[in-house]
Formats: sequence, structure tokens, C-alpha cells
Amino acid sequence: MTARTVPAPTAGSRLAWPLMKNNIAREDLNAVIDLLSQEDPVLTQSKNVRAFEEEWSQWLGVKHSVFVNSGSSANLVTLAALKELHGPGGEVVVPPVTWVSDVSAVLHAGFTPVFADIDPRTLSMDTDAILARITPKTRAVFLTHVLGFNGLTPKLLAELEARGIPLIEDVCESHGATFEDQKLGTFGWASNFSFYYAHHLSTIEGGMVCTNDADLYEAVRMMRGHGMVRELSTDTRKLDYIDANPDLNPEFIFAFPAFNVRSTEVNAVIGRSQLRRLDANNERRTANFMLFLRNLDPDLYRTDFLTEGSCNYAFTLVLQKPDQDLCDRVQHALRSNGIEFRRGTAGGGNQLRQPYLRRILGNDAWKQCPNADHVHFFGFYIGNYPVLEEDRILRLCDLLNGLK
Repeated sequence: MTARTVPAPTAGSRLAWPLMKNNIAREDLNAVIDLLSQEDPVLTQSKNVRAFEEEWSQWLGVKHSVFVNSGSSANLVTLAALKELHGPGGEVVVPPVTWVSDVSAVLHAGFTPVFADIDPRTLSMDTDAILARITPKTRAVFLTHVLGFNGLTPKLLAELEARGIPLIEDVCESHGATFEDQKLGTFGWASNFSFYYAHHLSTIEGGMVCTNDADLYEAVRMMRGHGMVRELSTDTRKLDYIDANPDLNPEFIFAFPAFNVRSTEVNAVIGRSQLRRLDANNERRTANFMLFLRNLDPDLYRTDFLTEGSCNYAFTLVLQKPDQDLCDRVQHALRSNGIEFRRGTAGGGNQLRQPYLRRILGNDAWKQCPNADHVHFFGFYIGNYPVLEEDRILRLCDLLNGLK
């Protein structure tokens, strides 16, 4: 590819590119106004939360969904439920490139995190690396679908099923992405979504736990609301607890030492409004991302990502080689053009370099994941949203390709 000359930016030519733009639309705000304009609106968890859960389940293709106040809380209650339903102790295989809450949820539940390096073509854990880390102590594999890429393979799914190891999917960054024409988040024992402001669908803050497992569903419902039995969805399950605890007020039976991570009617109303246009927005994001990859210089940047079924809310920029001079030029060019970015991708790079894990695993643990470490230093993400114009994307590619 021949690089085009990129002139120095002037005040009027700067791209001025935030990580996210217009993700809370006027129609979403109007839906909130409609709620608040009711004579006596219920704002705590109520019928809109339940409706959003049902609509999300239908969109995703699962039996059950539980709305919580963040994707991090979705991780927290899922791992707490794993502990209660499958027993305490043991190991959970986790990715080095992910958000901190995946690993911290494992730690808070009392499990030991075991790290598997990533596949550079998906940024998710490599299948063979995962399987090499499985031991008799493994309680689950917690796989993150990074920045809209699919991290699943037929081999991984078959091996986990054969070994009876639960799969937990972190789909916080990959709403609508698919594997073999089936939405991510429908393959695992559980799947977690985030509705943070910058993601495909936003409730400002919010998250969802999804599953086809009735026992997990009921456990997560209780975990969301202090561990209270009254949070169960079925009367028969409630009666079992009431009959077993005749000395307790039936309204205040606490089955688990749990949390309060409920969300609100306001957040649910925004989610319901956004869900109506999620598919159309995802189509636009996907077209944007493919245009970006097609016009990047493959000699400088990785363009061979496995994009089948991907749905990327960010432009993934990874240098082909560990070139610090090019890395510095990239960062300078982005900053001087007003382009917001995150080095190391969304989660701050290789989690094994973070202080909380250094204290547990030592200062050299990062060495076990060299692919993740390349992304840590030489990987970035740039915002991708439906209102981006093609010309701006091409100008961005020109800028990056001119940095040889």
C-alpha cells in the first residue's frame, strides 16, 4: 500500500474524534421524560426492568436475563452463583486482556485466576492456551469476547462440554456478534453484558446476566437483591425455603450472603428504547470497522483479524511489530488530531502487569502471556459509532498510514 501524504493538522482540520458520541439519543431521553411525567412513577426496580429483561432475552435468544446495575456487577453475581451452585475453591481460566472486573469477580468469589494467552487475530483467549491451563481444579472458563470479536471455536466448545466445565461468556463489548450464525452470549452456562455509556447499547450504567439454566437464573436473581428468597421468580421455590425456615419472616429469608446490585426503572426505560435500534446501529458499526481495516496499511498494522460475525464498537489498532518509534508517532498523531484512544485496548492492556495481580502473582507473571503483552504496549482502540462518516474514517486511515 502506498501511503498518502498527510499534512500537519490545523485547528479546522483536526478530526476531533471522541471515544463515543450520541449514544444516548433524544428518543431515549424522551422515554425517561414520559416515565417521570406519570402521576406517581415507580423508579426503583419494577415492571420496566422486567420488560427489559424479557425483551433482551428475546433479542439474544436465551430463556432468562437478569438486569443489574453494571457489567461488573453481572460478573460479580455470576461468579458468586458459581461458588454457591458448584462449590467453593478451585481455579477459573481467565484472559489477560479484559476488564479488571472479570478477574476481580473471580478473586472475590474465592477462586484462583489462571491466565491463558490470547490469539492475536481475536484478542480473546487462544483455544489451545485455554485447554493447556485446564486441570482437575478448574471450575469454569471465563472467556471475554474482546471489542466485538468472537473468541469461540468448535474445539473449545466440544472440549468444555466433554469435560463438564462451565463456560462463562463476557460479551460486554460484543453485543450482536455471532459465532456460526448464533449470537455470542448464548453458548455458555452464563453470559454477561455491560450497558455502559460507550458500548453498543447503553443504559448509562447497567448490565445483564443471561442463561438457559433455571437454577442459575434463580440464584442470580437472589444474588442481585441481598440474597433474599422473595426475589425468586417461582412460588414453589419460595415455599421450599419458607417451609424449611418456619422461624423466619417469609419476606426476609436470606439464602446467600449477597449484594444489592439492582438497577432502576430509569435505566431500564433507556435500555428498552435503545434496543429498538440496536441491530441497525450494529450494522453501521460493522461497516465502519470493515472500511477501517480495508484501508489500513497491513505492513504497519494488523488487518488480519478474524472478523466473521464480529460486531465492533471500536476500531482496533495493533502494530504489526513491537516498534516503539512508530508507537510514539501514532500516539502523537492521534492526540494532535483530537482523536481519543486507549492504549492497551479497553482494559488497560495485560492485566498481569496491574498492581492488584502483581501483589498476588509476582512481578514476572506477565511473561506467561507474550501476545497480550504486545497489545499492552502496541495496541489501541479508537471509538466507532453509527454517526461516523466514511470520509472521516478514510482521513483517519490516511493519517495512520502516513506515519511510516
